[in-house]
Amino acid sequence: MPLSAVPLHAGHASGTVLHLDTPLSFWGGTDHHGTIIDAHHPQRGQSVTGRVLVMRAGRGSSSSSYVLAEQLRQQCGPAAIVLAERDAIVVLGAIVARELYGSDMPVALVTAEELAELPTGLAVTVDCSTDHGSVTLPD
Repeated sequence: MPLSAVPLHAGHASGTVLHLDTPLSFWGGTDHHGTIIDAHHPQRGQSVTGRVLVMRAGRGSSSSSYVLAEQLRQQCGPAAIVLAERDAIVVLGAIVARELYGSDMPVALVTAEELAELPTGLAVTVDCSTDHGSVTLPD
């Protein structure tokens, strides 16, 4: 059953969910391999590479856009990002990656209740290729 989503950045991707307990800053919160290195983050040591990253929102700073774009260029960034709050910095990183590197990582917006339905380990598909996005869960 698909969850309705607002597409914040176009793209289509599938992957396994990494549900973050707290917001993440790509700048200083992840390394150049896509591993969460923030010493205070509950998911420290986990990799975002190829995962559908599920989090309430990003945590800034503005340099996070650059770091996310570079991770996508180096193919060590998330396959998709699903948020419960609009985040211009995350979306900007996806836009820069598309414009400079041809990478189309979808960014989708769902409700906080729907975000809670996306636990770590769940295989999902994020489709932001139309005006009405979706996050499809397994049957």
